[in-house]
Amino acid sequence: MDTATPQDAEELIYRDAVEADVPALVELIESAYRGESSRSGWTTEADLLKGQRTDPEGVRQVIAAEGSRLLTVRRGGETIACCQLERRGGAAYFGMFAVRPGLQGGGLGRRIIAEAERLVREDWGVREMHMTVISVREELIAWYERRGYRRTGRMTPFPYGDERFGVPQRDDLRFELLVKELEATPPAR
Repeated sequence: MDTATPQDAEELIYRDAVEADVPALVELIESAYRGESSRSGWTTEADLLKGQRTDPEGVRQVIAAEGSRLLTVRRGGETIACCQLERRGGAAYFGMFAVRPGLQGGGLGRRIIAEAERLVREDWGVREMHMTVISVREELIAWYERRGYRRTGRMTPFPYGDERFGVPQRDDLRFELLVKELEATPPAR
């Protein structure tokens, strides 16, 4: 599936990831969350977690999973963002969201999450989007709250000891569930 934004906006191409995208997606996700490159954006987890954020096998699993899609966002022939969408009963899960660090803070993330919400509403008929965010990421949670997500207070433990998710630098990490009710039809702009 390829869709583009209106001509008056910066052209973004959205499409489902394929096997050939795996190396670029791993690099993108790692650059947005870990290591020195992530510090040029505002979504870095570099002070919370060391090590990897994902690996090729993890990305392949998301691409291949039933009821899941890894949406890539391209501009000018380059993959600049991605997000995971997974159908979970009457809701959709939003995860693995990454925007190239040098492009963060300019409204691109807001456009992508709006498109993801539109897709799950129209393609899957779901009326609720779920995500989990590390609970100490107050600035990131505030950003999602401005997009209409609400904190639930429902926490799940961080997978300490499983280095596939990184090496924690703190002992108080856990995930909080954020939820947004999706409108039946988008509001007029």
